[in-house]
Amino acid sequence: MIVRHRLDATLLLLVCLALATLGTSWILPQTLLGNAVLLGLAGLKGQRILLDYLGLRTALPIWRGLVGAWVLGVACFAWLASAAALLR
Repeated sequence: MIVRHRLDATLLLLVCLALATLGTSWILPQTLLGNAVLLGLAGLKGQRILLDYLGLRTALPIWRGLVGAWVLGVACFAWLASAAALLR
């Protein structure tokens, strides 16, 4: 029952983060800061999905750290790509 409640709370958080992503994309201009905020929200969504829906919350800390670093790396790479496109 506790797992079900955690998944429901995560689903609600993911919906709120998705709405925040949509709102942020309409409000903030396409600048380096705006892209960083959007990718930060996307990274947070990815981390929550990995922890709760793929079961990494109960995995060894090394796995959580490696996958968290991977999510951070993907978000940073995407930000660098958007920064390169904006600075061209």
